[in-house]
Amino acid sequence: MPSRKDPGSTIWFSLSIDGQSLGYWNGCEGLSSQVEVEQRQEGGNNGFVWQLPTRVTFSNVRLTRPLTPDTTKVAKWISSVQTGIKRPTGTIVARRADGSEIARWGLLEVLPVSWQGPSFDPGSPAVANEVLEIAHHGFTD
Repeated sequence: MPSRKDPGSTIWFSLSIDGQSLGYWNGCEGLSSQVEVEQRQEGGNNGFVWQLPTRVTFSNVRLTRPLTPDTTKVAKWISSVQTGIKRPTGTIVARRADGSEIARWGLLEVLPVSWQGPSFDPGSPAVANEVLEIAHHGFTD
């Protein structure tokens, strides 16, 4: 009998930019695209309206995790934008708890949009999280 793999148990994500790892993340949202559609009515044809694709847009991706030593890699990447914009290729890989790959997304021309560090409040002890938001111009595969 083949072994079953639970598709919903403990999934985490790895992020790399041009092959350079920025570490592991436990949250990823915004991997989406949308095709803008223009409607055209054809004279004499009342049975339907043409749906014509115009452009594809891609939403920003937000990655979250508890603070780790890899945070310095993220800060270094963001600082590199100040000296000139280079739009590298990024890769996000969804992994199971044992590290095996579930899915992979290649991102074209990645750019860091924002980074939010942890809030330190001694009156409210909680996990120190960071959030990285990146923009891209599409998927590679």
